[in-house]
Amino acid sequence: MYVSVMGPNLETRAEYRFLSRIGADAVGMSTVPEVIVANHMGIPCCAISVLTDDCNPDNLKPVNIDEIIKIAGKAEKKLTELYVDLIGSL
Repeated sequence: MYVSVMGPNLETRAEYRFLSRIGADAVGMSTVPEVIVANHMGIPCCAISVLTDDCNPDNLKPVNIDEIIKIAGKAEKKLTELYVDLIGSL
């Protein structure tokens, strides 16, 4: 289950534990607000999230923003191809 939190922030060990207990498999700051806006505007949308860091509260490492950006950048090519194919099939 995807859980949306207010951002910009990165969760603490306690927050990750709580989110896991309520069923979260993935946590993000975006996607949900954008989908809500699209819905209010009557715009059909599709949302895909890229998971950029492991949020295991028992193995939490210091945040490395450069590493998170690097991981997101690696996903960009495949994600772009996915969206081009999806839009082409519509």
